[in-house]
Amino acid sequence: MKRIQSLFLFSLLFAASFSCSQKPTDQEVVNVYTHRHYDADQQLFDAFTEETGIQVNVVSASADELIQKLELEGEGSPADVLITVDAGRLHRAQEKGLFQPISSEVLDENIPAKFRNPEGLWFGMTYRARILAYHKERVTPESLDSYESLTEPQWAGRVLIRSSENIYNQSLLASIIVAHGPDKAQEWAAALLANMARDPKGSDRDQVKAVASGEGDVAIVNSYYIGIMLQDSNPETVKAAEQVGIFFPNQNDRGTHINISGAGVTRHAPNKENAVRLIEFLSREEAQQVLANVNYEYPVNPNVRPSELLQSWGTFKADSINLSLLGENNSRAVMIFDEVGWK
Repeated sequence: MKRIQSLFLFSLLFAASFSCSQKPTDQEVVNVYTHRHYDADQQLFDAFTEETGIQVNVVSASADELIQKLELEGEGSPADVLITVDAGRLHRAQEKGLFQPISSEVLDENIPAKFRNPEGLWFGMTYRARILAYHKERVTPESLDSYESLTEPQWAGRVLIRSSENIYNQSLLASIIVAHGPDKAQEWAAALLANMARDPKGSDRDQVKAVASGEGDVAIVNSYYIGIMLQDSNPETVKAAEQVGIFFPNQNDRGTHINISGAGVTRHAPNKENAVRLIEFLSREEAQQVLANVNYEYPVNPNVRPSELLQSWGTFKADSINLSLLGENNSRAVMIFDEVGWK
């Protein structure tokens, strides 16, 4: 009974927040549920409205909350678009039947196949590389190689990474399952756990700060966090980011693991045509350039160059698997983490 009451209150809270975000108007709308919380996104929503006259109404929350909200609302959901981060979460929404397939020549042209669901259920907006951030004075890039090499004895007590509950790590392990099979993936997870400098905790930013403070020497983090930290208003955050170098692992084999943010049209979208137009707008070169420059993410549109900062880190070979496979192997990755005791 308590669970039912809490879900009911949760639904009421979101309904109130959504209704308060809209003003009575005859203007066309598109209703977006988004897990992303970046200034660049709002800039693009405003630009979309200016160009099309379609008002973008936004509800922001965690991915799990938004997925739960869509489930509770069912056919009566006002949501047209769900935007979230990582293929694992996109797959989670897909498995619950929260997306509908769409066909768009614009999206097929602007977004390479590996960045979109084969059935047209979701489409990548940006991607991030899961890089190795190493201390410039204590580690040489020549000593680094791959995610797998961090399990070697020389890295005992030196590796930093966040919790196994984090979707980025679940997708990283899923990519290792695809590359090597579940048995080898479990061996990797157990061996990396043994080489950790401390119990997993904190965000990717916290891992970088821990490298700078000497708690460990190399961290596995998403690339865009380094860009954001270097532009932070807190001088200590900037200083921490300046102390780490960027290394793209697995350049001699499958390539560096990447994860994406993506969008899909919801199953019961009341404004489907506007939803498709918004996602198409976000895939265009102008919008992709904003995402690249403001948020230090890599654009999925191949005609758009990354920001100057990311270009200064050099080019890299990315893992070429279709990112749908990360979601398909998510549950197995979670099981492996539990089996090896990765908190």
